[in-house]
Order: sequence, then structure tokens, then C-alpha cells
Amino acid sequence: MWFKNLQFYRLSPDWNITADVLEAQLAGRRFQPCGSQDQESRGWVSPTGDDVLVHRVGGQWLLALGLEQRLLPSSVVRQEADERAEELAARQGYKPGRKQMKELREQVMQEFLPRAFTRKRKVFAWIDPVGGWLGVDAASQARAEDVLELLRQSVEVLPLAPVRTERSPAGAMADWLAAGEAPAGFTIDQDCELRSVSEDKAAVRYVRHTLEGDEVRGHLAAGKLPTRLALTFDDRLSFVVTEKLELKRLDFLDVVKEKLDEADGDDARALFDAGFAMMTGELRVLLPALVTALGGEAAEGQLLAKAA
Repeated sequence: MWFKNLQFYRLSPDWNITADVLEAQLAGRRFQPCGSQDQESRGWVSPTGDDVLVHRVGGQWLLALGLEQRLLPSSVVRQEADERAEELAARQGYKPGRKQMKELREQVMQEFLPRAFTRKRKVFAWIDPVGGWLGVDAASQARAEDVLELLRQSVEVLPLAPVRTERSPAGAMADWLAAGEAPAGFTIDQDCELRSVSEDKAAVRYVRHTLEGDEVRGHLAAGKLPTRLALTFDDRLSFVVTEKLELKRLDFLDVVKEKLDEADGDDARALFDAGFAMMTGELRVLLPALVTALGGEAAEGQLLAKAA
């Protein structure tokens, strides 16, 4: 159990839901497969394949959003509707109007949906009720919002806020690159993207390339700001941080994963739990360190709460 990406948020100190209460609330929105006329279905599933929706390891919680989507391309619907429109035009002597075309497309959709293939996937979310973190294994904020939206619909109160730091990630990354030195505990790796703030949005991207020297500083002096920067934390975890404070390409290094050798290799559940415990243990150290490197949490933030 290793996240590849992390969109992370702050739980308010008002968060006082126990795991048992959360389990009961999530149960009201368990995943149900797509019906014959459903294009998509979503709901909570067990992270480990049993009936438990809130998996608990060492005080850390793991949730899983189940998604099922019918794969029916709009081009297929449009092509079939156009062919039927031609047949209809031949019978009635004139082309179908806008209303008739809409009805044809809806008819095709109803007929094709039950036969369409489905794609299933899971999106995992981690809750640290003590440290006050909520993280989603998603490459974009929009994908993470799928989880947050259902969570808001499932629980009575969700006191959740985005993480706001005193320094902007882009500004801080620019200073680190200009100085050629990352904050304490971090090292700068060899991937970076710089983008102009002017209207032309000119961009330059470095991949497996040294970021030291005058070339990168020249781009910074010309007005480009970092939008992505690869870092390693404490020689244990590498990742790419973005201007939106997203963590991508999480890679837990060998010094961390080697600890799995101490777990029972024949027990899949024990390996899963050990991996989750190690991952959350590393993230609980990384996130405060990263926030501190960005000047600490801002004094004020807009709280996103759902009232009962």
C-alpha cells in the first residue's frame, strides 16, 4: 500500500468523529454496481476486500472510493444516431430536426448502455485523526474532489480546509533554485519545470538534468517561476511538488521499503498493513516539514465545512 500521488488537506481541530462512527456513516453510501441505464456509479468500498470501510492500522485510517463507469464513446452514439437519421429522412422525405435528433441520440444511448463495457477503479484516501491530515492518492485536485464530494455527502460534518502556507510554493521553489540549496532535510533533484508569468506562458522543462548553474538562474531572472520541482526528503522519500502544493511521483526509497522484509512474506494482509503503516509514518513526518519549509501554515484559511 503505497500512494503514488498526494492531494492533502487540513482537518479542523473540531474533527472528533471516531472510526466506528465514520464506518456507520459511510455504510449509507456503499458502492453499488452500475444499473443498466447508469453511465457511472460511485460509493465506498472496503480498502482490503472485506466488509470494513474504515481500515485502521496504528491509529491511521484508510478509505476507498469505488468507481464504475460505462465506456460508451459519444462518437459511437453520434454515428449510430446519424445513420438512423438518414433512414428516417428517406422515409419521411426531409431531414430530422433538432428535437428528433436529440430523441434519436437518447434512444441510441438507452439501447447501447446495457451492452457497454464497464471500467472499475479505486481511489484511496488516508485520514490521520491525530495529526489532522487528510490525503487522497490522486494526480489532480479534480480527481481528489470525487472523494471529498462523497465524503461530504456521507458524514454529518466535514471540517476540512486546504493547506495554506505563508510562502507560495512557486516563490519558495524559486528561492531554493536561485540559492542552489533546499531547506533543511530536503535535497533538490534533477527534474523541474519553469513557466513564464507573462501572457506567452513560455515554459522550459528539465528532466534528469542538473539544476545548478547559471542556466536555471537565467530563466528565474527572466521572470519564469517553478511550477514543478523534484525533491528528496531525508534520503527516504522522493517526490515532485507543484505550485498548487500537490505531491506527485511519490517514491518511497529502499531504506523505507526494506523494512517490509521484516513482515511475514506469506501473509498478504500483514504486508498490506505494514506498507500502509510505513507510508503513513513517512508522510506524517514529511508534511509538517514541507509546510515548515514554506513558512508554516497561514494564520487564516477558508474553512470548507459541510453543516449537518
